Amino acid sequence: MTRSRTFRNPLALGLAWVVVAFLVLPLLVVVPVSFTDQRYLSMPGEALSLRHWARVFGDPVWRGSILQSLCVGAVSALLATGLGTLCAIGSWRLGTRTAEIVRLVMLTPIIVPSVVQGMAFYRTFANLGLIDTYAGVILSHTILGLPYVVIIVSAALANVDVRLEQAARSLGASMGKAVTWVLVPLLRPAILSSFVVAFVVSWDEIVVLLFITSRRVHLLPRAMWDGINENVDPAVAAVATLLIAATATALVLRLTWAGFRSGKR
Repeated sequence: MTRSRTFRNPLALGLAWVVVAFLVLPLLVVVPVSFTDQRYLSMPGEALSLRHWARVFGDPVWRGSILQSLCVGAVSALLATGLGTLCAIGSWRLGTRTAEIVRLVMLTPIIVPSVVQGMAFYRTFANLGLIDTYAGVILSHTILGLPYVVIIVSAALANVDVRLEQAARSLGASMGKAVTWVLVPLLRPAILSSFVVAFVVSWDEIVVLLFITSRRVHLLPRAMWDGINENVDPAVAAVATLLIAATATALVLRLTWAGFRSGKR
């Protein structure tokens, strides 16, 4: 009852919309900028132009960077999700002080500043010959995505009754089968969410890329950085608009699917 009255209050509702507008409207500035007829970042002058959009889809550099980011993000997210899920399940199953220390160590990529991470990756990968290689980028992005997977899956495991896994083991299931047939189905929403978060972390990472890549590996964040740093290319605004549209479409599809499932129930 209290929650219902709160959202029916016009003042509270208006304040909520003001906060939403404050957060969202600055992002929409890039939409008209992407249609500018100028050669630099600015609002459209005399007319609207699609030439910067044509460059994004026609230029091999932009197309290649998008495809590279998709591939690297998918592979690193899969690795981070698998390794992070196993780490969370193992720590949850042990439940000892050592497991807590392991969880704390897994959170260090979030605690350490990005510049320090970039320097550490550079010094380590230089000795291993992984500078400006896909293997090095995937490895670094996997490490950066691991903490988020561990946090999400560990939070989901807090609501899982350990007796379910014990019952499966008592009925003859091995540890692997108990995890595959009992825990994984219970953790499926958390695992899928972890994959999405790990993919976003890889897709958005720029600081580490500046340290460990140069010419051979050219992901989308690096391409956008070069477009802003060198000549303020309006194609960056077109890419940003494309990402906003993709994110909005994904959210609408997710809400539609959730509404469909709740209505079906």
